[in-house]
Amino acid sequence: MEIEQNTEVVIIGGGIVGCTAAYFLTKNNVPVVLCEKGVIAGEQSSRNWGFVRQQGRDPAEVPLMMECNRMWQKFERELGARLDWIQGGNLYLADSEEKMAAFEAWIEIAEANDLDTQLLSMTEVKQLIPEISGNWYGGVHTPSDGQAEPTKVAPAFARAAQSKGANVYEQCVVFAIDTNNGAVSGVETERGYIKCNAVVCATGAWTGRMARSVGEKLPMMWMRGSVANTECVKPVSRAGIWANVGLRQRKDGSFNIADGERSDHDVSLQTLLSGRWFYKSYAKYKNELDLHFGKPILDDLTRMLAGNSSLRKDLMHRRTLDPAPNHKRLSGALAQLKKLFPIVGNPDIRRSWAGYIDFTPDMIPVIAPAQKTSGLIFAAGMSGHGFGLGPIVGRLASELATQGQSSMDISEFSMNRFVDGTVLEPRNLV
Repeated sequence: MEIEQNTEVVIIGGGIVGCTAAYFLTKNNVPVVLCEKGVIAGEQSSRNWGFVRQQGRDPAEVPLMMECNRMWQKFERELGARLDWIQGGNLYLADSEEKMAAFEAWIEIAEANDLDTQLLSMTEVKQLIPEISGNWYGGVHTPSDGQAEPTKVAPAFARAAQSKGANVYEQCVVFAIDTNNGAVSGVETERGYIKCNAVVCATGAWTGRMARSVGEKLPMMWMRGSVANTECVKPVSRAGIWANVGLRQRKDGSFNIADGERSDHDVSLQTLLSGRWFYKSYAKYKNELDLHFGKPILDDLTRMLAGNSSLRKDLMHRRTLDPAPNHKRLSGALAQLKKLFPIVGNPDIRRSWAGYIDFTPDMIPVIAPAQKTSGLIFAAGMSGHGFGLGPIVGRLASELATQGQSSMDISEFSMNRFVDGTVLEPRNLV
């Protein structure tokens, strides 16, 4: 396919944020080109849990996610696509008084936003899901939350954007963002040059390095998330559930499961470059985080010593980040699923996978114009909350790219918090 040489907006990244941004631009008749270095939804947008939740989020995210929840309820009809949308609620369980106290504190955020979140006793949890087992202090439940199938959503938005005139190029690395007099003028890709007036950088785990390539400060870490899919069992619950295991039952009866207690970080050069920004996050979550010293840092050092550490070469060489899942962690999650729901019997894991999640120090995204370059918009750093929030982030990014302002207050998602040296503390539950 011959590449479009002129457009209004170029989107870099074909995950859920980039694809929804393309969709909303085309809905407003804005010419757009989307470039994805691998395949649409090849990385974390297809590898996450599939939760679409308002519950447990940072206070700044709640109004955005409530608006996004209303959008999610219409997407299957609007796109004419099956996304496996289920509005079955979201339930967190507390195994300690400390967690229950955190849930109680978060209820104040829900009430301030008129969100339908409820604090539940264990008796009420059992009434909600009679099959649940274990000794829990109680839980918190948001009936209006939902779930969808990650492998289906971003591709559906990409197809819808194409049907409205967007040019979507897979296997198309963007090497550089060009500027003229401090404003975006175009992008250099492996398939040719594209002139444009605005760029939306929705590159997920790569965004920190993309930002540095244009002189912007955006500290970011990669966290490795492992997920497994089980054999099909009888229907148990339509809710997404987070306890010592994160789980949701899909429409086919299988469960997607993940460790609800611990996470993995593969130490890399990015860790060293951005580490100082993350000390508050690390201090808060260090007992839930395992650091791994191995192949990623060795690969980084090898490329650096060989003179092959440029962003251009890395993007070409690593078109799809495909880390190995933590099988020990997933075996533990399966055991916890069976303990939580003895009724499921003894299903096995039928497949497993992992992905790299883009984290910011305060665990909320960046949805903002660049500090130094007019026409450059960053929409990344979703910090494990991006699947559910992705469509509203894509819409807001499309507004910034074309109007220079957004329809919702996104001041807390600006780049300023990294430029002024402020190190913020995470305020979300998960």
